[in-house]
Amino acid sequence: MSETQNLVEIRNLRVDFPSPSGFTHAVRGISFGMGREKLGIVGESGSGKSVTGRALMRLLPGSARIQAEALRFDGIDVLAAPERRMRQLRGGRIGLIMQDPKYSLNPVMTIGRQISEAWLAHQKGGQREARDAALTLLDQVRIRDPKRVLEAYPHEVSGGMGQRVMIAMMLAPDPDLLIADEPTSALDASVQAEILKLIEDLVSARGMGLMLISHDLPLVARFCDRVVVMYAGQIMEELPARDLHRAKHAYTRGLLDCMPSLSQKRVRLPTLNRDPIWLERRG
Repeated sequence: MSETQNLVEIRNLRVDFPSPSGFTHAVRGISFGMGREKLGIVGESGSGKSVTGRALMRLLPGSARIQAEALRFDGIDVLAAPERRMRQLRGGRIGLIMQDPKYSLNPVMTIGRQISEAWLAHQKGGQREARDAALTLLDQVRIRDPKRVLEAYPHEVSGGMGQRVMIAMMLAPDPDLLIADEPTSALDASVQAEILKLIEDLVSARGMGLMLISHDLPLVARFCDRVVVMYAGQIMEELPARDLHRAKHAYTRGLLDCMPSLSQKRVRLPTLNRDPIWLERRG
């Protein structure tokens, strides 16, 4: 990839799902690009954040209708790529961290075996090399007793440790892009900070791109380089993360105003008033 080429290029992406009354429009013509940076995608539930990430990996149901002028990863046309090529990209060059490790890890396989499988799927080597790599990865995600965890089952570790295991699995093939979909929403606040710091350090050390999907605006403002704000399947605003508190769009301002504050006492938090014009302006 050249210095100037985007790692991800999305232009006029539309995703529709069939419903009894026709099609539900989940993503309505969004466009953005990203390089090896930390990009936050924020918005309410149902705004199309996760659908966008899964469309890039072509992980949506077969019934979904996906259209785009461009949907590319490192110059590869995702919509036109054969399934064999997509299997090489998924998990290989693009890693996906889900919300809750309890639903992502196989409950009847040891953690070591699961990480080894991820490594073997995209790297050359035997079982011994895969086990050694799994042990190294557990150490890299700062698990204190990696040898014990290697032999443990998912139900034998905490939520925070399970999320570290998921990160280790995604890092096994040494991806270029990491998509983290609400990676800390199921964790306690203190553990959230640890996991985010871990992701930040690993992304910086490996020179990866990070797409952080979240509804937590303050978290994204602190953690990311740039922010894309989505509402009802469309992009309302795109701005540097450090300037999120100075956002101009009424939707972004509304989301920020709904956040409780320790420094400013309010009897009642305001509700978000949605203006139909927000969508009319974008067709």
